[in-house]
Amino acid sequence: MFAPSRDQARRFLFDTWHKYRAGEALSALERVALDVITLHPEYHALLDNPERNSDRDYSPELGQINPFLHLHLHLAVEEQLSIDQPPGIRAEYERLRDARGDPHAAKHALLECLGEVLWQSQRSATALDAAQYLECLRRRA
Repeated sequence: MFAPSRDQARRFLFDTWHKYRAGEALSALERVALDVITLHPEYHALLDNPERNSDRDYSPELGQINPFLHLHLHLAVEEQLSIDQPPGIRAEYERLRDARGDPHAAKHALLECLGEVLWQSQRSATALDAAQYLECLRRRA
């Protein structure tokens, strides 16, 4: 299992954005990341300046959204959808997409639920509860 450090995960996003802006070839994973990054123009300036932003911290207690976490949760959701893991997530996504009429908004619902079950998992020191994740999505209709 690949478990990058915070710096490696952030560097991946900075490097992907830099390679795209320089017109360099991207790997398959970098192309997925670029698709996610382009959906979030509010983060482009941040990714343009790794020297200033690579070590920056974000405080949820102060209402700050961590853009790196947000983008990586998007990548996790893209992977989950591509392999339908946990089983049924693709159907839940399609239901949300059809109900909301917006694929990106539907993916944000997945992000929110994924964040909730990850937080619960970390808090209780247990594995991620796939049933709880899918139930959270069902409630988002």
